[in-house]
Amino acid sequence: MYVSALFKKSWAYARMLKPDKIYILSAKHHLLDPEEKIAPYNLTLNNLSAAQRKEWAQVVLSQMKAAGLDLKRDKFIILAGKNYYRYLLGKDGIQRYSLPLQGKGGIGCILHFLTEQTRNNYEI
Repeated sequence: MYVSALFKKSWAYARMLKPDKIYILSAKHHLLDPEEKIAPYNLTLNNLSAAQRKEWAQVVLSQMKAAGLDLKRDKFIILAGKNYYRYLLGKDGIQRYSLPLQGKGGIGCILHFLTEQTRNNYEI
């Protein structure tokens, strides 16, 4: 389903970090297990209001808790844009996290960063 260069490079980078689990943040499906099969959709949080993004984030946080994730103690590495993580962080959300793509500039700079990070680890 997810075939963009950004997704593929982000996926390779995430796998390179050898996490316990990888999830996809989906505008339509919220927290998505990568093994779950879904139909194509055309929705992004970038077109939603702040109130809608807050509501989306509450669903994601509930799904995370239901999946057994500890929002206070587990370490999360978030490879997503600000509209996707903004309302997931904080005292009522994810508390231990890193944002490797934050401050990297536009899409071209992010793709370059991901390519450099994964160059010797995985084919993209």
